[in-house]
Amino acid sequence: MPPHSRGGYDRAMDETTRYDLIVIGSGPAGEKGAAQAALLGKRVALIEKGKHLGGAAANTGTLPSKTLRETALFLSGYQQRELYGLDACLRDKATVQDFLRRERRVAETERQRIAGSMGSHGIELVRGAASFVDAHTIKVSGDSERTLRGDIVLIATGSRPWHPPGFPVGQPDIYDSDTILNLERIPQRLIVTGGGVIGCEYACLFATLGVKVTVIEARDELLAFLDKDLSRALKERMVALGIIFRMPDEIEHVERDDEGEEVGWRCALRYGGSIVADTILIAAGRSGNTEGLNLAAAGLEAAKRGLLTVNECFQTAVSSIYAAGDVVGFPSLASASMEQARLAMCYAFESNFTGHLAPILPYGIYTIPEASSAGETEQSAKEKGIDAVCGRASFAANARGQIIGEQFGFIKLVFRREDMRLIGVHIIGESASELVHIGLTAMLAEQGAELFLRTCYNYPTLSEAYKYATYDALKRRNS
Repeated sequence: MPPHSRGGYDRAMDETTRYDLIVIGSGPAGEKGAAQAALLGKRVALIEKGKHLGGAAANTGTLPSKTLRETALFLSGYQQRELYGLDACLRDKATVQDFLRRERRVAETERQRIAGSMGSHGIELVRGAASFVDAHTIKVSGDSERTLRGDIVLIATGSRPWHPPGFPVGQPDIYDSDTILNLERIPQRLIVTGGGVIGCEYACLFATLGVKVTVIEARDELLAFLDKDLSRALKERMVALGIIFRMPDEIEHVERDDEGEEVGWRCALRYGGSIVADTILIAAGRSGNTEGLNLAAAGLEAAKRGLLTVNECFQTAVSSIYAAGDVVGFPSLASASMEQARLAMCYAFESNFTGHLAPILPYGIYTIPEASSAGETEQSAKEKGIDAVCGRASFAANARGQIIGEQFGFIKLVFRREDMRLIGVHIIGESASELVHIGLTAMLAEQGAELFLRTCYNYPTLSEAYKYATYDALKRRNS
């Protein structure tokens, strides 16, 4: 357990202002960290400055973007076209309200769930903007001003979109992943600057609705952290959706062009030429929300892009202050944020729990088609000197895949050759983000080929692909 210096903190102070834990931010990390401490019997206050509970995950990021994806699939008839060969596209009839209605309902339901969770755990909600007075004292500014004091502080303020210098942010039809929810119309031409996960997800979403989408990415490989087979397949499917890639390239200058043949925002590119679109989406990364916290008063300093540095216990350089979620950077996943905060609070309050964050995390990419990955890629295994053997199974050759019209998806398994223990799973296609957990669980249990061969899977299901990918790997191992 980490040491916990209280710094001469006076426990005899007014009980109405003293807490065992003060949490700043109500996103996934803040909510779960607060709940964990409450379950340990601690008195908890949670500060939220936003209008709504839930942070970016509930209001502008994770849930909204995934809900919009499902709405786009429905309105476009994308899956029905694959299955029946019909053009069921509703894009020309769809309004922005059609597009956003479901997203708003899902977001509101999640906010209500978070409020209910806080109430059931006895967590006090304090509205306003937090700033440190010292390591144990926080001033809350809002409709009224309060000062809170606590033994432990958890910073879970999340992140916000980063804007490249020179972009006319705030001008009509220029959005980032937060403000895209203020869309007033479905655009005809969209430029997405940044080919990371967020950029690719929104590019697919709008392309499925019939929008002409161009993705501009500075790197020469799409989502380079993925297994190369997965990355190539995803790019091929995105191109099939009509998405145009300009990579490697960057936007040098943006200006409004209302005089030329093409009216709209003209983006001049570093390697020559320009592109005009009526709408631009900035998806160039994110920055930690630490501005305004007055970190210096607590003895802290933010790193590049406002991120906080923590140790394996998610403890900052100040022993009584912890941080979790997007504000600490990689992996910036809502799922990981929850676990980080839970673990941080177990360490902070020295509970009997001695676990660690899972050594293997799943990545879900909600493009169209979706992709998901966990563990080693074929390339990373080679770089680490692991003698690996891979096996693949196509969803087109799978009975359930044929039923649902899944023509292009596949599962790729990476095994350690010597004992055929699974070390990586990579999936693209229908339900990839669900299916990946089978492989993830096998890896955490240090299992592999034998487990998949012994398992009886429901028929017909996409899960069966694990067995046939294993057969393929064994065949390659023995050839």
